Parts: sequence; C-alpha cells; structure tokens
Amino acid sequence: MEIAFTKMHGCGNDFVLLDCRKRKIKDLDKVAKKLCHRRFGVGADQLLTVHPSKVADFKMEIYNADGGQVEMCGNGIRCFAKYVYERGLTKKKELEVETLAGIIRPRLVGKLVEVDMGEPVLEGRKIPVNADGKILNYPLEVDGIAYKVSCVSMGNPHCVLYLEDIEHLDLEGLGPRFEHNPFFPKRVNTEFVQLLGPAEVKMRTWERGAGETWACGTGACAVAVAGTLTGRTERKLTLHLLGGDLKIEWRENNRVYMTGAAEEVFQGTVKI
Repeated sequence: MEIAFTKMHGCGNDFVLLDCRKRKIKDLDKVAKKLCHRRFGVGADQLLTVHPSKVADFKMEIYNADGGQVEMCGNGIRCFAKYVYERGLTKKKELEVETLAGIIRPRLVGKLVEVDMGEPVLEGRKIPVNADGKILNYPLEVDGIAYKVSCVSMGNPHCVLYLEDIEHLDLEGLGPRFEHNPFFPKRVNTEFVQLLGPAEVKMRTWERGAGETWACGTGACAVAVAGTLTGRTERKLTLHLLGGDLKIEWRENNRVYMTGAAEEVFQGTVKI
C-alpha cells in the first residue's frame, strides 16, 4: 500500500513520521527497516509513529533503523510535538505524550521546543546495567582498556565517558564495542564527551540500533546529569553536537529540561 510520510530532523538526528491514528499499519518494525534505509528507503535514524492514547494527548512509538522498538528519543519528541501542532492535530502548545518511558511533556516555545524529560534513573539495575547502585566513574573494560564511565537512564540506557579528543575518535569501531558489551543487558547508547568548560561540552553519540547519529536528546540529558554528579559540569549545560546545539538544565526539582530545534525537511508518499 501507499502511505504519506513526513521527514523531519532535530539537530541532524533525522526521522520519518507516520500518522497511525486512523490507519493501522502492520509490522512497524519491518516498515522502519524499509523506510529508514538510506539507499533503498527515505533514509532516517528512526521511524516515529502517531497513535491515539487513553492517558495522554497522543502516543508516540519509536523504531530504530534496525527495526528495534525503543523507549524514548529526545530529538524525536521535539519533532513529534511540532508535527502534531503544525498539522492541526492539536491546538495545544503544551502536550502530554505517552511513550514506553512514560508520559513526556513537550512545550512549543517560539521556533524551539522545550521538553520536560522527567527524572533521571541512577540505580544500576534499573538503567539497566549489570551492577548495583550508582554507576559513576565506573571502570569498564572495553578492548583491554579501562574506561571510567557513568551510566544514566532517561527512559533509555546511556553510558557517558569523557575523552580529551572526540573529533578523531574511531566511533564506527569503538561504538559497537560499548553497545554490545555484556555489562549492558539491553545494549546501550554511548556518549563520548569532550569538556570545553563547566557549562559547555562537545558530544558524539553511538546509538544502539542506529549507529552514530548527529544528535541524541536523551543522551544530552544523560551527559548533563553525569557531568553534574561527577563534578565536571554545572546543572545548565550547552552541548555542541554534530547537527547543532542543545540546551539542557537539570533543575532542583530533579527533572531534566531540554530545549532545541525541530525542522521539517519534506513530505511525500511511499509504497510499503
């Protein structure tokens, strides 16, 4: 069948969006693999789908390029919020969106979108990792090297580590070593961070099931939390990603707020 889609991106982290409120589409995992393929499909890091919800304004489902469904995507929910608002699916500028990570609350602020990403999860088994307690500056051996990592869940698992130079990092080689390390029972998203100052960092991300992406919103939140807890950065942080900048604030109410852009690229139809 033929379906309409919209291509969007948040800081270069790109998505295909489908409206599934009135038209049920089977096997969304297989659809994601087809549409996200950069040679034989539309091309994207993830597929985002819009569904009705009994507990929120909408439900968002997220599928990686490899077809795996994941809990949450920070850049994706900004695009999702802009998508439903600009198409007149809602008149609200403050939304509640049901995800596998719970109810997430994006708010349109001018051309940007601010998202209440919720509270970070720091207990190891709940992230999950194969260790108890907080995982801060934890020695993790990868390819014979002991890296000091800090782990946080923002609805999905993240591993944060700090390096002096990330520009020349062989992420294609190193990223999968972290993603599939047995320390992470559900695999992991890994953030490689370079400190520029107490309120500013550079970041590259290896996302499970997608590879290197130009931005990762939940990862940026995890970096802000990890940086604060290890004394490296302040609670308000500017992150420079391959696709642009994100502003993150971990407020005293223990909730993490992310602000960034969300842009439409084009619309079209495709056969599946």
